[in-house]
Amino acid sequence: MKLTNELIQSRLVAIVRGITREEARIAGAGLVAGGIKFMEVTMNTAGATDMIHDWRLAFDGQAYVGAGTVLNVKMAEEAVSAGAQFLISPNVDLNVISYALERGIDIWPGAMTPTEIAMAFHAGAEVVKLFPMASLGLGYLREIRGPLNHIPLMATGGVTLGNIGQYFEAGACAVGIGSSLLPKEALKAGNRERIAEYAASFVKAAGCPSHFG
Repeated sequence: MKLTNELIQSRLVAIVRGITREEARIAGAGLVAGGIKFMEVTMNTAGATDMIHDWRLAFDGQAYVGAGTVLNVKMAEEAVSAGAQFLISPNVDLNVISYALERGIDIWPGAMTPTEIAMAFHAGAEVVKLFPMASLGLGYLREIRGPLNHIPLMATGGVTLGNIGQYFEAGACAVGIGSSLLPKEALKAGNRERIAEYAASFVKAAGCPSHFG
């Protein structure tokens, strides 16, 4: 899939959850201005499909827009209809993986155990999301990379500006970042410039390339 290669180059996915449609517009503008290339709205956010649609219209050609917390095929259908270019889930659902692959949509399912990770990869997921990293810890990522070093892992949970480098050193090909990337005070104040500054700091720390596409 095209976007999997882009993801491994970009190394970051911004996760937006539980915000309003107007806040999503502000967040999206700030994240893109800061150099973020992958942005997801979780499907358990009220109005998620509207936000995905808004982002596709506003940032097409600047960033890739996807849906997170895609728990079943119905959610996947709704997300793709809204314009999602990739799907991410916290779990392994073989029906969701099949749905995405049949339509040429990149799917990065979440898994925790070696069995789940291998199952997702063998089902066709080119990258597997290791979740919840905040609880599993970097030691778990390092250990699991031993037998599963052929499977690209995107680590999600617990990523901060101070420890992001450790995630890559431990073997993550990319990271998913939520609250630490999107400061609440800046979002509430509508401060796109401050959000862009945060985003740019993460992009720099991850060593991301500046180009798009």
